[in-house]
Amino acid sequence: MAKEKTKVTLIGAALAREGLEFVYEGNTCAECEGCKVQKVCHNLQPGKKYRVVGVRSNTRHDCPVHHEAAVAVDVAEAPIVTLIGSDMAIMNSKVSYEFSCPRGGCRSYRLCRPDGIIEGEKYVVGEVLGNAPDVCERGRSLKLVELRPI
Repeated sequence: MAKEKTKVTLIGAALAREGLEFVYEGNTCAECEGCKVQKVCHNLQPGKKYRVVGVRSNTRHDCPVHHEAAVAVDVAEAPIVTLIGSDMAIMNSKVSYEFSCPRGGCRSYRLCRPDGIIEGEKYVVGEVLGNAPDVCERGRSLKLVELRPI
């Protein structure tokens, strides 16, 4: 298996633990302007889901946003569990993810439009987890899958 491609970034010391998954929202804080380490804090792609794979807690950086300072961590893009058409749910196949359903009231809406996925980006179907937990209101045949970044 190929080694995960990682990136070093900074997060709050209270959050820094292996296995933590988060969606990077981008630089939304006025407090970050002028900070000497802001480029390292904000070096991820907004909207993507990441997982902490290592903590480098030997150095702490004072931070007006994070109460207990910020520490360096190694992150990798995290897999995303979602629903896709049954015809595309083939293990190890590449798919381009499209948000096609506008039905916000559907019980499966959060699985069809999960946080951390970028529309139009390519992913690999890592694992087919089974059938959709609910019947699609639009009559589509859906499978629950784990998508991994390419």
